[in-house]
Amino acid sequence: REKARERERPRERESESARERQRARARAGARERESEWARERERVRASGRERASGRERERAGARERASGRESEREQAGARARESASESARERERERESERVRESERA
Repeated sequence: REKARERERPRERESESARERQRARARAGARERESEWARERERVRASGRERASGRERERAGARERASGRESEREQAGARARESASESARERERERESERVRESERA
């Protein structure tokens, strides 16, 4: 039995070193893949930044347009208020003339 074990040991040691080599190779491969991924991520991030700056520009344009729309809305509101007060004055005049007519009739 001892002799059999003695014979097994060198083979074990061989397989151990083989396993070590394999592990080393796997680690190297993983590093390689990792750097590949890192490059890919960097590329994606760069394009993302470009897209983001593009979006920023779009957003600025939208803000400008929105402020333009805002002032338009304000002007429209002012016009509406004016016409409302105008029609109110008109109604007031109507009522006044109605009162005058009533008093004349009486």
